[in-house]
Amino acid sequence: MDIFKKREFLMQWSRQLLWSIEDSEYVNYIQSLPQDTITSQWLGCAGATENQIVEAEVRLGIILPPSYREFLKISNGWGKTTHFIDKLWSTEEIEWFSKRHQEDWIDPWLEGADFQTEQNLTDEFLLSPFVPDEVYFIYGEEQDPVTMRDEYMQTALEISDTGDSAIYLLNPQIITSNGEWEAWFLASWLPGAKRYRSFWEMMEAEYQTFLSSLK
Repeated sequence: MDIFKKREFLMQWSRQLLWSIEDSEYVNYIQSLPQDTITSQWLGCAGATENQIVEAEVRLGIILPPSYREFLKISNGWGKTTHFIDKLWSTEEIEWFSKRHQEDWIDPWLEGADFQTEQNLTDEFLLSPFVPDEVYFIYGEEQDPVTMRDEYMQTALEISDTGDSAIYLLNPQIITSNGEWEAWFLASWLPGAKRYRSFWEMMEAEYQTFLSSLK
């Protein structure tokens, strides 16, 4: 999907959410928006400049993955995507997950994983310190959110606010041949992460989650 089709995709998502007058949660959100957002039918922002993206990359010491860079050029941040995520960060707001959520999210999660391992001493999978590749690299409907590698949270990039105990993350430990980072929808109530091959693959899946919420 080229950048023009991605822009149209986001425009469609934005319009559909703003027309979701039969869903009380979306109605409450729409009522909180400024009038110009409702008039324009655009939940996004002005696109980031190349300089803004580079400044974020220099600050973080990384090169952002291609599909996420394209998203930022279309919209430097975003509003609500589903019932679970209320805001995607701008280039100025993205930050390492550990910098903001080490004590309130990462440490409790890892402590919980250690406790689970101790309570399942006969379970060979849980005793494994590392989820094997043949289990980890399963995407799509057959993926089990529990089969995430918990240790990757320590180096993940936070690209959204925490919504309903959920957050969007990008994982620099898994990078495809074309530079895409693995993307996570992490939620304590899964428990675990829905993992995708790229930021854009995650957005397409989240759009389907949004459409399902309207039924």
